Amino acid sequence: MSDSSKNGMPIAPVPGGNSGAAAARRANAFARSSSSAARNDRIFNVFVWALGILVILFILGLLFMLLRKGLPNLSWDFLTGLPSEIEEGGGIGPALFNSFYILFLSLAISIPLGMAAGIYLAEFAPDNRFIGFIRICVEGLSSVPSIIFGLFGISLFVDIFHLDLTILGGAVSLAFLNLPMLTRVTEESLRSVPTELKNASFALGSTHLQTIRTVLIPVALNGIITGICLTAGRAFGESAVIILTAGVTTSGELWDFNLLSPGETLAVHLWYVQSEAIVPDAGDIAQKATAVLIMIVLAINLVFRLPLWIKARKMKG
Repeated sequence: MSDSSKNGMPIAPVPGGNSGAAAARRANAFARSSSSAARNDRIFNVFVWALGILVILFILGLLFMLLRKGLPNLSWDFLTGLPSEIEEGGGIGPALFNSFYILFLSLAISIPLGMAAGIYLAEFAPDNRFIGFIRICVEGLSSVPSIIFGLFGISLFVDIFHLDLTILGGAVSLAFLNLPMLTRVTEESLRSVPTELKNASFALGSTHLQTIRTVLIPVALNGIITGICLTAGRAFGESAVIILTAGVTTSGELWDFNLLSPGETLAVHLWYVQSEAIVPDAGDIAQKATAVLIMIVLAINLVFRLPLWIKARKMKG
């Protein structure tokens, strides 16, 4: 035995012995944790991909069911012809024109007002309870059923201004329907712009208005365009508001720009043919009108998004 043992003194542990074992245990635990995290990540990726594929297949299947009968039978005569009340072979010309006309008028009203309101709430409105109450009201109006706006349109144009069911009433009522969504989308898009960009613009001597026009709106344009696409597609396919404010008939002319004429749109014509019409080929008309409605809504989204895609590719290139 050594002298230290004989004298009753403890033997010093080998330096690094226990710390090496602890490090090995931590390394094993980290390896097991990393392996479990990698396995969970693979499972999650498979789940997300499977869910995405199922959603895409569902959408494609739904489009196929809606388009397979109507799309192959479309003709120019059907797109530009006048509707028929009794005989078969009627077209959708006036209803199709009214759809674009009312959509254009409603967006011409709602886009400037909605963007102005969103810019005010995002950049100029004080942070107090009253403005918070206004935001709650705007969000509430975004979820109000469209028929409520139709009833408001009847009260405004028929009861107060003593007008009949007109294109003007339908367009203004649709604009009221679109305003809350456009306001909230514009506000949230502007608020998502990094503060550093705005501060940099101020540091370069730009005014608040110049900063909004040259920095905030261009950066937030993707979100704003998305909101416009949603409102445009909703307005083009809206029927409840149009039935109550613009009617279920047309003037009988293909190109009628008179704002006081009745304004049956394609969505209303589809509902009328499917539920009320007595023409022998009502089913075929409904199938073809459905195909036209779907294709136009897809085209509207493409028209609004295509310039942004081209701009993004140029910036990446």
